[in-house]
Amino acid sequence: MSPHHAAEEAREAVVERKTGETDIYLRLRVDGTGDSVVDTGIGFFDHMLTLFARHGFFDLEVRASGDLHTGGHHTVEDIGIALGAALDQALGDKSGITRYGFAQLPMDEALVAVTLDLSGRPFLGYEGKVACATIGGFDTGLLPEFLQAVANNARLTMHVAVIAGTNAHHMIEAVFKAFARALDQATRSDARVSGVPSTKGVL
Repeated sequence: MSPHHAAEEAREAVVERKTGETDIYLRLRVDGTGDSVVDTGIGFFDHMLTLFARHGFFDLEVRASGDLHTGGHHTVEDIGIALGAALDQALGDKSGITRYGFAQLPMDEALVAVTLDLSGRPFLGYEGKVACATIGGFDTGLLPEFLQAVANNARLTMHVAVIAGTNAHHMIEAVFKAFARALDQATRSDARVSGVPSTKGVL
């Protein structure tokens, strides 16, 4: 496997999801530069997805409209579904990838650890509490809902531990940044890997 595998074969996907509650267009390029265009109608969520792209070196475009008059639940969850599906499509059979990723990341008083495996087995383990609040239209209780939707549709195993923190903004931002860093690590091409990194031969 060439170390330039990712550059030779663009790993990207477009997912369009339209339901009675949301209308979403999402484009993801795994081997990007961190560029993003994000418009979800939820200011804080836009900020989180933008920094997710920047810190993971993903190119990301998200355009969403939804029933925000009922709250952000449908929009946040459906974007998680679309992002997970796009990641799954972009990675294909996962040949040549590192597979595992880990990041422990501080943001002022907050500390978060994210560990993930692009295993083909959806699972989210989430530990720690973020103070209940609404930040820029984002209900902090939607954080695990978003992560669960990504895990289910990307078919990845992810453990998130909010180790410390008192400021909800810092804690959530640390989660998105740590997720981005761990995912960047897991999706990288490894020249030592021949085929799919599993003794089963499939992920």
